[in-house]
Amino acid sequence: MENNFQIHSNFSPTGDQPKAIEELVKSVKAGSKATLLGVTGSGKTATLAFAIAKLGKPAIVISHNKTLAAQLFGEFREFFPNNRVEYFISYYDYYQPESYLPQSDTYIEKETQVNERIEAMRLSATASVLSGEPSIVVASVSCIYGLGSPTDFTGLSLNLFVNMDLTRKELIEQLLVAQYGRNDTSPVAGCFRARGDVIDIFPAYTATFLRVELSGNKISNMTEFDALTVKKIRNVNKTTIFPAKHFVVPKERIDKACASIKDELAERLPQLGELESHRLKSRVEYDLERITELGYCNGIENYSRHFDGRKSGEPAYCLLDFFPDDSIIIIDESHVTLPQIHGMREGDRTRKKALIDYGFRLPSAYDNRPLSFNEFELKFLNKRPVIFVSATPADYEKNTSAVIAQQLIRPTGIVDPPITLKPIEGQTQSLLKEIKVTTKEGWRTLVTTLTKRMAEDLTDFLIQNGIKARYLHSEIETLERSELIRQLRLGKFDVLVGINLLREGIDIPEVALVAVMDADKSGFLRNTTSLIQTIGRAARNSSGRVIFYGDVKTPAIIEAMNETERRRNYQLAYNKVHNITPKTIVKKISQAEGDVAETVDAKSIPKASLHTAIVDAENAMQEAAESLDFERAIKLRDKLKLLRKRATEA
Repeated sequence: MENNFQIHSNFSPTGDQPKAIEELVKSVKAGSKATLLGVTGSGKTATLAFAIAKLGKPAIVISHNKTLAAQLFGEFREFFPNNRVEYFISYYDYYQPESYLPQSDTYIEKETQVNERIEAMRLSATASVLSGEPSIVVASVSCIYGLGSPTDFTGLSLNLFVNMDLTRKELIEQLLVAQYGRNDTSPVAGCFRARGDVIDIFPAYTATFLRVELSGNKISNMTEFDALTVKKIRNVNKTTIFPAKHFVVPKERIDKACASIKDELAERLPQLGELESHRLKSRVEYDLERITELGYCNGIENYSRHFDGRKSGEPAYCLLDFFPDDSIIIIDESHVTLPQIHGMREGDRTRKKALIDYGFRLPSAYDNRPLSFNEFELKFLNKRPVIFVSATPADYEKNTSAVIAQQLIRPTGIVDPPITLKPIEGQTQSLLKEIKVTTKEGWRTLVTTLTKRMAEDLTDFLIQNGIKARYLHSEIETLERSELIRQLRLGKFDVLVGINLLREGIDIPEVALVAVMDADKSGFLRNTTSLIQTIGRAARNSSGRVIFYGDVKTPAIIEAMNETERRRNYQLAYNKVHNITPKTIVKKISQAEGDVAETVDAKSIPKASLHTAIVDAENAMQEAAESLDFERAIKLRDKLKLLRKRATEA
């Protein structure tokens, strides 16, 4: 593929970025696996961007959650404003999976709220990759879920060009097969409009539409318009219209799939009790009737194996299958993302087991699932080059990587914080003194504890001693957590106490002290990786320091302290050679989000104001979803449900 990536940046690679870029490029060209071991604030995304630009290969960047994926998507778009940077995450603003609880005989029907914009972005991602244009797709781990066959998706695409032999009837039939609906009055994305010999096609993945003009049995002209303003953009000589949905099946395979489903049903019924057998027979026969008449049914994905022609146990196609063999897989925060991928299939299977055992689904529903870790590995072992990215790569990354490119230099010159080990006896009084010193200097403090009770008790102790403190744990809702962090940065309070501050994505330059209570206790939150990640919370401030409270230097503490000291000395030496004075990172504090629609409790709104509140909440929810703020959208969706329920009862 021709290298057409055009990187835009106000700075050139510096510190150890040039060497890391060179090592990554060399590894990818050799088809190997590499790890980018980059400390917080070292510019890992920039390194990846420069490496991608040099290689000119399509890339998929996999993140372990939507929030981080959105952040990476924004960063890569800034680096590549003239290239296709796409976004692929779950298209549900809300998702309640189908499940059955045998203990209480409770069946929970699947409930979803699809974000149409995200669905369009998913289609845009696959269309971009298949178009052959230089593309970067930032994805969450939803990329390992079933997506439909790339062969079918490509085969049912429409390749159109001026002077092509094509009748009006043939074009309409092809659009219908590609899942485009006809709408001659007010077409939207995924529809087409037919007026005489003029066909307007509104692709499901763009903000434009294509006008195809026919003359006799030929395409005489094609023009692209802005779908909103209907302003002409350009004349088109040749283009490809991709299907309106990822799950598209040629007509000839539908009958075959239905026959296969009937065979499985006949085989399964004798294995069930009378109630379960009746339940399954009714469900499947109704679904088959819908598929035959309409081409789909609710939960059609549970029959995907039959439509794909896969054998039992074989994995479904996923986003990775849309990429060419020479593309690059980048796994961000690999120490978290890889374990998450490890557990996804088993969690899915556990939920479906009850549905299958009690006659709600055929056993083939098991095959509508995410990839197992071994199947995920097969997507890149001996096939595609991989780059793992982490400040604390695990043994898997280290053992499978041919190259470990280290990026320990921060352009700001900030060094990893010094670490002090203090005894547990009297740790609260010691912490109180350290917090007072830090607060007097104008900075903030983060404290990690092992239990929720300790977090609350310690917070109460600090408040009783004149410290403005708050606690953070799993029972505090996501939006409130974000607001707590914002208020900490603003100085509304000075100390945030939490159990697992790693998962919050906390990036607070104002934090100059991180204290780890009971640091010598064993467990996930006190292993080497977690301790190093916790230490990194103080690595945005030039005055940053860390205190471990513990009586024993555990292997985890020793390893964390040694690694931090190594990184600290590395940066100090670089600063000395280049005469750099460390500077605390300056980061803009976001404005408070939300309005009456999301901050006022639904129960406190007068009945006379419910209609207005519902409209406000609905508009705010749509705005949040449009701006990719999914956590706020979910909060607003729940508020909207309560408001509508109250309105119904009023």
